[in-house]
Amino acid sequence: MTSDAMENTVQAANDFDWSFLLGSPLRITVIIIGAMVVNLIVRLFIRRFTAAVAKGTVGSEKAEAAGFAKFSSTALEAQRTGIDQQTIKERRAQRARTVGRMLSSVTTILISVIAALMVLDALNFNIAPILASAGIAGVAIAFGAQELVRDYLSGFFIVIEDQYGIGDTVDLGEAVGEVEDVGLRRTQVRDLTGTLWHVRNGEILRVGNLSQGWARAVLDIPIDYATSMDDYREMTEAVTHSLRKDPELSRAMIENPEIAGVQSLSGSHRVIRTMVKTKPNLQWMVERAFRAELMTEMAKRGAQIGMVQETVLRTLPSGDGSSDAAKEETDALAPVRQKRTASATNSRNDPAPSRLPSDQEIRTTAQQDSPSEGSNDDADE
Repeated sequence: MTSDAMENTVQAANDFDWSFLLGSPLRITVIIIGAMVVNLIVRLFIRRFTAAVAKGTVGSEKAEAAGFAKFSSTALEAQRTGIDQQTIKERRAQRARTVGRMLSSVTTILISVIAALMVLDALNFNIAPILASAGIAGVAIAFGAQELVRDYLSGFFIVIEDQYGIGDTVDLGEAVGEVEDVGLRRTQVRDLTGTLWHVRNGEILRVGNLSQGWARAVLDIPIDYATSMDDYREMTEAVTHSLRKDPELSRAMIENPEIAGVQSLSGSHRVIRTMVKTKPNLQWMVERAFRAELMTEMAKRGAQIGMVQETVLRTLPSGDGSSDAAKEETDALAPVRQKRTASATNSRNDPAPSRLPSDQEIRTTAQQDSPSEGSNDDADE
């Protein structure tokens, strides 16, 4: 390169308007970098917040580190609800992760939209029509997607309030079973037959959680009147002692069985209600084991389950809509009914039962009937 060419290049560089780079490009770069930094900082705060929620409050962590674990929030909640501390921590961590994902997504969307509008303004675009269009589009989307918004809001409060979590047995109306997944828009419930229900959170009007805190096994046992309440109480104590020998059943039972009393009465037996406080989702196992041991104990003592007395009354069809076969059967049984009615009437009127005829009387009656039948035949001929 010659000296003249180099001088021309330097002169062109000096004549370049560097103020352009200090204008819109610099502002756009600063806006983008600032949006990324703000997003990272907000995400960092959200992660720290969710981590604190998952592990418990700062005070509880300090208490556990200082050796006062029994005064921590986890320990107090475990004493109040009867759930072990590990389960409480897992549920809290799951709830914190769900809330953290939602907050991170919402924050990223808001920061991105604001940064895009600022970039357009830096490029000297008139963003007033865009804002107006966005407002109109937002109203239209709000009307069209209000069900979706309601699903997300309902899911957010379900997670925040810890109404249920994965592994809980819930009653959501038609969907009753174990929760397999909890999201902000929908909940997955697996029922007893294996059907997986996808329930929108906005359609959940009430939640029956069968496994939150503690559960109760309710047994209504029919006992005949020959077995006294003291005998039943002794059998219950023996059944409890037998169940306590099983480590799994012993851990499942929070308290010993409680006899509430007589639930109902009938002519053949009485129903005694017995209740057992158990850990969540283990009430059905305790119920089955209690019934099995109670049957064994009753067999040893000779006690019996109350039997329901039933009387079945059968009637023949009659009326205009009855079939011909039914009519024939009714006509065929009519003489039998008449004879039964007559015999019943005679037995009520006669003070003593009638004497049975002897063999000689039967033969005489048969001989008297024979000539008359023969004469009638001759007369007919």
